[in-house]
Amino acid sequence: MMQPFKTYSLNLRGRLVTIDRPWVMGIINVTPDSFYSGSRVNDEGLLTERVRQMIADGADVIDVGACSTRPGSDSVDAQGEMARLEWALAAIRREAPDVVVSVDTFRADVARRCVEEWGADIINDISGGTMDEAMFATVASLRVPYVLMHMRGTPETMAGLTDYDNVTAEVLEWMARRIDQLRQLGVADVIADPGFGFAKTLEQNYELLARLNAFHALDAPLLVGVSRKRMIYTPLHCTADEALNGTTVVNTIALEQGAHILRVHDVKAAAQAVAITTLLRQNALNNR
Repeated sequence: MMQPFKTYSLNLRGRLVTIDRPWVMGIINVTPDSFYSGSRVNDEGLLTERVRQMIADGADVIDVGACSTRPGSDSVDAQGEMARLEWALAAIRREAPDVVVSVDTFRADVARRCVEEWGADIINDISGGTMDEAMFATVASLRVPYVLMHMRGTPETMAGLTDYDNVTAEVLEWMARRIDQLRQLGVADVIADPGFGFAKTLEQNYELLARLNAFHALDAPLLVGVSRKRMIYTPLHCTADEALNGTTVVNTIALEQGAHILRVHDVKAAAQAVAITTLLRQNALNNR
């Protein structure tokens, strides 16, 4: 059954923006080792071209990462991460001054510079504040929307931390507590991400997907990031490069359950899934 779509508003650096339909967040990685090679860029010309194409394909948000979080990736310190983000964010702002920009970082000092100096609108933290205890206070002071993602441990240790009695209930309870902490600090705009693929087995990922509508109890926009992940290409016996069709299927299931933001490598396919499911939802409402 198609889940009704709940509207939310976000304050983006003083500009009130309404999520009145699902958004598409396009992934750009200024790293040499992100798990999907198609998301990597390493020079300004390629970055500008990628941003231009994403916007033409229907991206609502550009999400920029400069520190790979896949297991086994080469670590980069805060200074290296900031060096990558400085040129990338400057190039994006020159190409698309008004596009909504999210920065994928778990470091509070990186988040602060990205917002205060380089024009980022949203902070997207894979660790949900667990890898830098200053992150919650930092986003509260910055007054920007914050993507709270569930993860246990670190990208290096998370594969061994999948011992849940009830994965949906435990992830939901963890997120509810963290969102309460953020709201008590004054963070008005929290976006909830269950963290598909992070400290979850393949079976647990699909249990979360099947019960995704439970996360609407958090009263926050729901972000789903499954693009070309192992949970898709492993059961299909293919590679990440071959996982677009499977990604679109899973994104469509998430949209049917009321997801507000799809974080994807392939913007056009996701935007088309949004368009079709939006038509279906509208038809269902008109014929109730």
